[in-house]
Amino acid sequence: MQTQLAPQFQFTAQGLLGESILRKCVHCGFCTATCPTYQLLGDELDGPRGRIYLIKEVLEGAVPTPKTQMHLDRCLTCRNCESTCPSGVDYGHLLDIGRDIVEKAVPRTRMAQFTRWLLTRGLTSGLFKPAYHLAQTVRPLLPKLLKSKITPHKNAGQWPQGKHLKQALLLEGCVQEAMMPNVNAATARVLNALCVQTIMAPKAQCCGALAHHLNDAHRAHAQIKANIDAWWPWIEKGMAYLVMNASGCGVMVKDYGHLLRDDPLYAEKAKKVSALTLDIAEVLELEREALKQRLNPKVLAGLGQAVFHPPCTLQHGQQIKGRVEDMLSALGFAVSLPPKDAHLCCGSAGTFSVTQPTLSNALKRQKLQHLLDTQSKVILSANVGCISHLQSESPVPVEHWIEWLDAALTASLAVKA
Repeated sequence: MQTQLAPQFQFTAQGLLGESILRKCVHCGFCTATCPTYQLLGDELDGPRGRIYLIKEVLEGAVPTPKTQMHLDRCLTCRNCESTCPSGVDYGHLLDIGRDIVEKAVPRTRMAQFTRWLLTRGLTSGLFKPAYHLAQTVRPLLPKLLKSKITPHKNAGQWPQGKHLKQALLLEGCVQEAMMPNVNAATARVLNALCVQTIMAPKAQCCGALAHHLNDAHRAHAQIKANIDAWWPWIEKGMAYLVMNASGCGVMVKDYGHLLRDDPLYAEKAKKVSALTLDIAEVLELEREALKQRLNPKVLAGLGQAVFHPPCTLQHGQQIKGRVEDMLSALGFAVSLPPKDAHLCCGSAGTFSVTQPTLSNALKRQKLQHLLDTQSKVILSANVGCISHLQSESPVPVEHWIEWLDAALTASLAVKA
């Protein structure tokens, strides 16, 4: 797609990158077939091809309007279109460029500004964890809408005390630690069973995804740099890898190298951090045989059937589609995908469920219907946002798959004892 950059974007990093991405697009429209918002709304401007045209017009000098902003806001950033595109269009990074330019040009209402400020500050504040725990305590008394946003409290269990030569860093600043601390504890126990010690760098913050997707680049970059500084001493000591057990964080941290590519102080460090980052599924794939030897087939048979919802950040963002369910099946678990639209977003998409509740809830109900059609006793996923979003209306438990694996390992150990 030929683009004539407006003077203000010529020779700028944003303009040149945007032009190079647009050049790959042949406007074939294959992307619209797998776009969740286009499926719901049927509007060309609410699909990837239409949004690409909007961004192209802005880069060519068109004045963005609230309508431009609305259509870009409605994008889930699921990146399903990237998996579908035959030309390899880097839609996610193009959307970042378009949103940044439009955000600076189109003022938002005071309510919208406050909501976005509250999301970027409140969810990553040190006060969020005690406030969330208080909400969990009084959850039965809360109004239905608010109650649906609060996941029931779970006992995280014991953090393993084993010391091992091989170590891995786990992100501490994520909202997951407040909402679902059992996921980090389960991850640490599974890694401990494989003689890997889990380390939490105390000064690490949110990965930056919340601020980044709400167009607060300054805050996102500050959080990214804080994390690099927190992790760097461990990396210099030869840390094996950075483990991400929230796929939304994983895709963000793997993108640090791109996001700070022009920073003279952090570019190389960011590139190194991205290279060391692995989803927990990628780590455990390397230890599949060791895991299988520790699992009791009778314990696995007693768990029953599970259905796996692969988050968009796992299958489209990180491009590691099929890895979790294939590994669990190889280990002996009874796991399947939903019979329809496993590739489509559940509607969580970070803060999308707050900023676009109507679209988000419509996608959630579609996704739950397909998941529940399998008659499985539990829904598994790999991202805190997807889990809490689906659990808000699911009649069956929704868990992180690492919790399921941890429970099976613990039960298998008890049988052997």
